[in-house]
Amino acid sequence: MFDSLSDRLGGVFDRLRGRGALTEADVRAAMREVRVALLEADVALPVARDFVDKITEQAVGQQVLRSITPGQQVVKIVHDGLVEMLGADESELNLGVTPPAVVMMVGLQGSGKTTTTAKIAKRLTSGQGGRDRKKVLMASLDVNRPAAQEQLAILGEQTEVATLPIVQGQQPVDIARRAVQAAKLQGFDVLMLDTAGRLHVDQGLMDEMKAVADIAKPQEILLVVDSLTGQDAVNVARAFSDQVPLTGVVLTRMDGDARGGAALSMRAVTGKPIKFAGTGEKLDAIEGFHPSRVAGRILGMGDVVSLVERAAESIQQEDAERMAQRLSKGQFDMNDLRSQLQQMKKMGGIGALAGMIPGMKKAQAAMSQSGMDDRILLRMDAIITSMTPKERSKPELLNAKRKIRVANGSGTTVQDVNKLIKMHQEMATAMKRIKKMGGLKGMMAMLGKGGPGGGLGGLGNAMGGPELGDAMNQMGGLPGLPGTGAKLPPGFQNFMNVKKK
Repeated sequence: MFDSLSDRLGGVFDRLRGRGALTEADVRAAMREVRVALLEADVALPVARDFVDKITEQAVGQQVLRSITPGQQVVKIVHDGLVEMLGADESELNLGVTPPAVVMMVGLQGSGKTTTTAKIAKRLTSGQGGRDRKKVLMASLDVNRPAAQEQLAILGEQTEVATLPIVQGQQPVDIARRAVQAAKLQGFDVLMLDTAGRLHVDQGLMDEMKAVADIAKPQEILLVVDSLTGQDAVNVARAFSDQVPLTGVVLTRMDGDARGGAALSMRAVTGKPIKFAGTGEKLDAIEGFHPSRVAGRILGMGDVVSLVERAAESIQQEDAERMAQRLSKGQFDMNDLRSQLQQMKKMGGIGALAGMIPGMKKAQAAMSQSGMDDRILLRMDAIITSMTPKERSKPELLNAKRKIRVANGSGTTVQDVNKLIKMHQEMATAMKRIKKMGGLKGMMAMLGKGGPGGGLGGLGNAMGGPELGDAMNQMGGLPGLPGTGAKLPPGFQNFMNVKKK
């Protein structure tokens, strides 16, 4: 979502970093470019103006201009300014009241409000974000949109979250009253009310929301806004905040190609924190909004904390323990390789993971030029799936005749199969080396090692060739993450260089 803005700011700061000394004129010229980049990203004009004025005042100070690394100092000031613009500290839901805590979802029709209701409910019931698991009841108050109540009921079945039974002809205020009573009587911790939306802001919508709020007395009123609506999202937020006491904002479709201005303007316009960000279509594709992490991604600093959290949520404990035991013995067959590929897909795929690694902008460009995307993972998985269980556990059984069968079954070529086998052999050899280095502890040390052939540089060479390796090498080491596997061998590079089908 922030790619365009990130690229523009990256170019500005690269020029600043390349200067040994900065003058006030240099800084002011750079800040003018930052202002243009923000406006092009659809940030509200008053917000962009205030941000740049504040940053410029700090950046032209003598402490910055006379520092050893003035360019880095300016970047840090911009980073801190972005964090402040986005809301400084992340803000969780306020559920610390006598149950049931009521969360009321509001917004325009088509913003993803009903799906977001189910996503947050699932997040609460599963204990994501480090919170205790909650018993949640969902209720749809949307009697205007056809099948809206049935949609929430279906989402409830998919997420295994209870929904209030539908009573045909009942009006929103009566539904809210019945939902509150049901939540109290049945011992629910949280009640989520999915209110009706409209195609535009109208007084009827506002009056209905106010009446529901008077009955339900919600602890949280969350405004759901589609990030793709751009500058208009800010106008919607202003209209709602003028009418109802919002406590937070949820931005949907943050994985889309919007220019990011809505996210950057929302806090300044509403004065309310952005609490969640929808990152995809799946019902678990929602994250807590962390301003410092988002600012880091915009400026190309990565988001290792979110990467670790995503790994922890995606990897089953027993799978991690089983893999740890096999690696400690130097064992690595095709089943293990397939497990690693599936874990990468669960964590969002190559592109999503790349965006969270510090300094990955240059590497991502190299990946794009080499045609590397998640289809590579699918092709490898198809080849392994076409093998028999015995062949997966003993790849050495794959003779010429078997390879032809596997290639035909996976829709690939014998060359592809050979390259996958070679990659696996080199990975298996690496696992044996890891055993000699001291098992998992040695593997983590190798992952964290910077420089040629080690850590991210080695991984880049393996996955995308020398250009990607050089780009990732500049990032140095990165602590090993559970379940992501060790440094991949050069054989992976050969496989990646196969022309995409």
